[in-house]
Amino acid sequence: MGAGAVSTISTYFRVCDGVRVRFADNKADSDITMLLLAPWPESLWAFRRIWNRVTAVGRVVAIDMPGFGHSDGRPDLIAPDGSGAFLARLIDEWGLGVAHVVGPDVGTAAALFLAAEAPERVTSLTIGGGAVRFPIDAGGALKEIIEAPTLDDVRALDARTNIGYAVEPVAPRVSEPEVHEDYVSAYDLGRFAESARFVRTYPEQNPVLHDLLPSITTPTQIVAGRRDDLVPWSNSEYLDDLLPNSEMRPLDAGHFAWEEAAEEYGRLVADWVSGGYRRVAD
Repeated sequence: MGAGAVSTISTYFRVCDGVRVRFADNKADSDITMLLLAPWPESLWAFRRIWNRVTAVGRVVAIDMPGFGHSDGRPDLIAPDGSGAFLARLIDEWGLGVAHVVGPDVGTAAALFLAAEAPERVTSLTIGGGAVRFPIDAGGALKEIIEAPTLDDVRALDARTNIGYAVEPVAPRVSEPEVHEDYVSAYDLGRFAESARFVRTYPEQNPVLHDLLPSITTPTQIVAGRRDDLVPWSNSEYLDDLLPNSEMRPLDAGHFAWEEAAEEYGRLVADWVSGGYRRVAD
């Protein structure tokens, strides 16, 4: 695992559009504002290894999106298009200006819908590790969840055991017990199945996104692990082919690239928001 320095991230709750959202904010006075969208099935603590790097550049607000991590959910927001619309409202309500959005994993689809529908709120995107391709290309447990006949099949899974196993390599229970428990407890008591509704919308939402991608002119950096078994590299190539202003940055990592290759991931984000995004701007 990449040896990014682990930071303590203080978290808080704030209401946006009637939904209680868990967030972190370094409150820096800066012309640069980043909005970080936590991946699934983790939480905003997934950014603890890049926190020092990105907060050195500007203001950083990290959130658990509605229905993920320790944020409350609402049915209309547990889908890429609904999350994208929510993010536009959050940027306005929280006064984030025109943000650089960093959205790994489930944040990829949400960030793309945000950029498609509210481009004036976004300076750039850093995305990757989300199964946004159409036709869908996903593997392992993610493919099984997307294709499960009913949500009851997902509810039948032992979420605590399965998530604990999935995140163990990047947040070991022995060496990082608080982070491990933060991830696992976020999806206990039925929350995992409810959050799974998001990826189960991909068969309907990915074709919509396919048609929107050529119109998204926001400078986009695609960062993902080359060895991702859950979200194969073809998803990155697909985005790069269809987005007009994009570049790809493959990492020697699996699915949890933001943790496995944290030093490189953090450097790429910091360099990008500091001006690198202008390389691909219109």
